[in-house]
This record gives sequence, C-alpha cells and structure tokens, in this order.
Amino acid sequence: MPEKDDITHLLALARDGEPERIGAVFEALYPELRRLANSRMLGGDATITPTVLVHELFLRINRGAPLSVSDRNHFFAASAKAMRWILVEHARRRATGKRGGDQLMVALDDRIPDDAGVAMTTALALDEGLAALEAISPQRRQIVEMRYFAGLQFSEIASVLGCSERTVYREWERARAFLQALLDEDGDGT
Repeated sequence: MPEKDDITHLLALARDGEPERIGAVFEALYPELRRLANSRMLGGDATITPTVLVHELFLRINRGAPLSVSDRNHFFAASAKAMRWILVEHARRRATGKRGGDQLMVALDDRIPDDAGVAMTTALALDEGLAALEAISPQRRQIVEMRYFAGLQFSEIASVLGCSERTVYREWERARAFLQALLDEDGDGT
C-alpha cells in the first residue's frame, strides 16, 4: 500500500500543473479503489463491473478542471461523490429500459445490497434521499457519501471534514435514520 505522504505529494503536483500525476495516484491506489468498487457491486451487474466503475471514475476525474484535493482521504471523498454519480446514472439508464422502475425494499447500511437489481434501485432511491438530506444538512450528505460510497472509516471522514470522530458517528446515525424514515415513508423500505 502506498504511503499517505506519497499520495499527498502526487496530488499536490497534479493540483500545481502536472495533471498527468493523477494517473500515478490512480495507479498507486488502484487496488484499494478496485476493492472498494467490488464491495459496492456485490452480486455483479453484467453491464457495470467494479473494473468498469473504477475506470469510469478515472475518466471522469481526468476530464475538465484539475482535481483539487489535498490528501488521500480527500481523494477518496471526491471519488465517493463520483462513484455515486456513476452508479446513479447507470441506474437511471437501466430504469428507463425494460426493467421499469419497480421500487424494492431498501435498508441503508454500509454497502449496496447483494442483488444487482436491488443495487440499481437502491442507488436511485439513495440519490433521491441524499438530495433531500442535502437540503437539511450538507455535512450529513457528505458523511453518507464518504461512508457508503467510498468506504471511509469514521476517523478518515472526521479528518476530511475537520471535526471529531464522535461528531461524524452521531451525524452518520442521524443521516441513516432520516434516510430510512424517508424510504419507509415512500414505501421503499421496511
């Protein structure tokens, strides 16, 4: 596993005018990104695999403005947001086709469910819930993205957000309760 200082140095170079260095960051973190994507794609959807998810992430991060992140945790936080968008876009494309928009039970935990169809429905329902959560607490939305999509630990999230680990945990629990209540209200949860 690469040293945090090495990643921070590469990210600084990429931010300071050497955008090709982001490729080195991906190369160094690829095993972790692949493992993370794999944990989000259990049950596998034939049209989007963990490898496809990581490669799409790389393409999106390399497009447009240079990535402005300060360290490894911040990189994973940005990656979480991008993974969320990729999964939601994929789920929307799938929902417009033959699979319709059947709503299924969603239980919010630290990973997308094992069934791929449920995973796509979960991504859409979770995206709608995160939009509602954003209106109430942008910080809680960030915590859910970093925990759920990037798999960051509470201590890592606290470092990115500049708050205590206890605050992150408390806000995570509140966000989970809010999202579960919202999903239950809409008939999507238990």
